[in-house]
Amino acid sequence: QVQLVESGGGLVQPGGSLRLSCAASGFTFSSSWMYWVRQAPGKGLEWVSSSHSGGGGSYADSVKGRFTISRDNAKNMLYLQMNSLKPEDTALYYCARDPKGTVRGQGTQVTVSS
Repeated sequence: QVQLVESGGGLVQPGGSLRLSCAASGFTFSSSWMYWVRQAPGKGLEWVSSSHSGGGGSYADSVKGRFTISRDNAKNMLYLQMNSLKPEDTALYYCARDPKGTVRGQGTQVTVSS
C-alpha cells in the first residue's frame, strides 16, 4: 500500500533553513506527480509545492523564491528545501500524492520562532 514518511522538521529561528524529506513506497514514484502541503494551527490544508515526474516544480505565492522542491527518483525520495523561514511558515508539513493532501503521510512539524 502507499506509504509516505516525512522527516526533517524542527524548531528554527526566523530567517533559518530546514530541509524536509519524504520517503515514498507502494506506487510508481518516478512517474508520479508529488506534492507538499501544510496545515497551520487552526487552519485547513494548504498546497505548498508540486513536483512533476521529470523534475522542476511550482510553488504557492507565499513560499515562492524561498522554498525549493526536488526529488530523487532512484531513491523514491521527495525533498523540500526551505530557506528564509518566517513565523507564518509554522505548520505540520505533509508529503502528498495529490494537491489537496487527500493521500498524505503523518507529517513533520516545522516551528519558526525566536
